[in-house]
Amino acid sequence: MHKLKGKVAIVTGASKGIGAGIARQLAAEGAKLVVNYVSSRSGADKVVADIEAAGGEAIAVAADVTRKEEVDALVKSAIARFGRLDIVVNNSGVYEFARIEDTTEALYRKQFDINVLGALLVAGAAAPFLERGGSIVNISSNVTRVLPVESAIYTGTKGAIDAITGVLARELGPRGIRVNAVSPGLVETEGSHAAGAIGSEFQAWNESLTPLGRIGQVEDIAPIVSYLASVDARWVTGEIILGSGGMR
Repeated sequence: MHKLKGKVAIVTGASKGIGAGIARQLAAEGAKLVVNYVSSRSGADKVVADIEAAGGEAIAVAADVTRKEEVDALVKSAIARFGRLDIVVNNSGVYEFARIEDTTEALYRKQFDINVLGALLVAGAAAPFLERGGSIVNISSNVTRVLPVESAIYTGTKGAIDAITGVLARELGPRGIRVNAVSPGLVETEGSHAAGAIGSEFQAWNESLTPLGRIGQVEDIAPIVSYLASVDARWVTGEIILGSGGMR
């Protein structure tokens, strides 16, 4: 059953990792996809090719979510190509842990600009175009529950996302637009491999605190987003759903 048939979705940061998995999942459910990327055109093109090979429709659009003019152009690309917009997934994000003594302006601004300002700009650009019944899904993190050491900046960005989710649910609810967040735990992606998290003591720490006894996979997170974007979640807004195997 294609529960998102006829819908149009934008997924930011969708050239790899969780974003790519979400884009593929939404497309498999029938949505037409705008696959956003900022640097990896080849990654975005591969996601588009995968979607098309499975019989779906998708385009890749470059946009830096920290720049309003590029975000506006991203949204307009969706309208120009597909004629409507129903779903926005704010997935773009970065993380870099550091001791509090090593906090710098650059470290703060990079993470807050991409993780928080980016989500605000995308939601703001999309809101005037979202159809009634539309859905915004923000990707947060269970760091706001488990509070790992040396993550003050990153955890701060996700705490902001959780608060913004609630505010926008109230602000956009009268227009029939729902806003929710998904909070994954550690997920195996290209990014977590590159950061050295996979196979590390950090992974072992996560697994030891997770009732289901493992770290997450992209395939664990994408269906939660698909649910929140669908009519099945029509009475769900302002919620933060932990997708963390029970780790909290």
